[in-house]
Amino acid sequence: MKFEFAAPGRILFGPGTLSEAGPSAVALAAGAGRGAAVLVVTGADPSRAAPLFASLDAAGLGYTRFSIGNEPRIEDARAALDLARASSCAIVVGFGGGSALDLAKAVAALLANPGDPLDYAEVIGAGLPLAVPSYPCIAIPTTAGTGSEATRNAVLTSGEHGVKVSLRSPGMMPRLAIVDPELTYGLPPRVTAETGMDALTQLLEPFACSSPNPMVDAICREALPRLLRSLERACLDGRDAAAREDMAFASLSGGLALANARLGAVHGLAGPLGGALPVPHGAACAALLAPVVSANVAALRARSPGSPALARYSEASCLLVGSPAARAEDAGPALARLAAALGVRGLASFGLRPELFPELIGKAQAASSMRGNPISLAPDELRAVLDAAM
Repeated sequence: MKFEFAAPGRILFGPGTLSEAGPSAVALAAGAGRGAAVLVVTGADPSRAAPLFASLDAAGLGYTRFSIGNEPRIEDARAALDLARASSCAIVVGFGGGSALDLAKAVAALLANPGDPLDYAEVIGAGLPLAVPSYPCIAIPTTAGTGSEATRNAVLTSGEHGVKVSLRSPGMMPRLAIVDPELTYGLPPRVTAETGMDALTQLLEPFACSSPNPMVDAICREALPRLLRSLERACLDGRDAAAREDMAFASLSGGLALANARLGAVHGLAGPLGGALPVPHGAACAALLAPVVSANVAALRARSPGSPALARYSEASCLLVGSPAARAEDAGPALARLAAALGVRGLASFGLRPELFPELIGKAQAASSMRGNPISLAPDELRAVLDAAM
C-alpha cells in the first residue's frame, strides 16, 4: 500500500470556532516572522464577516478588505494581489463560499511567487510551478459544498478564453481551516441544495475514481451517510443545528477527498460549462451528477465489467436507496430523485443549448478532472449526459 494524504496544517471544527480566527492569525504571523497585516477576502456582502472582523480587532490586527461577488476571475486575482502587496499583507484570510476561499488561496500563493496569475495557470497559462510555499492562509467557509478550505488549488475563470483553470501546488493548502457550522445557518434553500450537491459530488467522484486512496475511502464512508441524512433537512430548516453540522463536515470531507484522490466527468464538464455560461459550480454539479453516474455505470458494465468502481457505486447505491440490496444501476436514478426533491435547476435555465455541446465536450475531454473518471466516456456518451442535464 502506497499513498499520500495532504490536509490543512490545522483544522478547527465546531460551533463557535470562528472566535479563534484572531488569535490564530497572530500566531501564524509570529511564526512566519512577518508583520501582522491581514488581507481579508469576503463574498459580495462583507457585513456577513462582522464576527471575523471583531475577532481580528480584539487580537489587535490591522486588515484590508477585498470583496468578490462572482466566481473569481484572473483579473480579480490581479486586483486582490495588488491590494495585498500595497498593504504589505503577510496573512490572507478567506471568509465566504468557494469563490472567496479560492481567491484567498490564489493571493496567498502569488504573494510568495513573483509574476502574474497566468504565469502559473494550467491550460491557458505558462503552467510554471509555484515553487515557494504560499503566505499563511486561513480559510473560513460560510457554505457547505466546495470544501475549498481543504484543497491545494484555486480555480480562476478566464473570460478571454471561456474556461476555468487552476493554480495548483502542494504549498497552496491553507495553514488553518476554521469550519464553524453556525456560519451556514443563514444560507437560503437553493444555495444549501446546490452547494450540498457539490459536496456529494466531491465525495462520490473520489470514492469511485480511477486512483482511489484508502484514507479518502474512510473519509467518504463516514461523510456520505451524514450528508444523505441531512441535506434535505438543512434545506427545509436552515437552523437545524445537527443537519448543518453534518453538511459542514461533509463539505470539509469532500475537500479532503478531492485533494487526495481524483475527480471525474462531473467536474470535467462543470469547468467548461462554468467558463462558457453563467452557471454556478454547485448548480452545474447538481445537474450533472445523476446523468454522469448513470453513464459511468452503463459504460463500466459494457466495457469493463470487472472494474472495482462498480462495487463502489453499489456501495453508494445502498446508502442512496437505503437498502443493502441496491445495485450500482440504482445510483443514478436515486441521485435524480434527490435532485428533483431539492428543486435542482436544469442547465437549459443557464443558457445551455445543443449547439454548444461539441465545444464543451472537447474542452471537457482535455480537462484534468476527466482523467480521474473510472472509465473513459466517448463523445456520444458525454453528449447524452449534457442532454439529460438540460
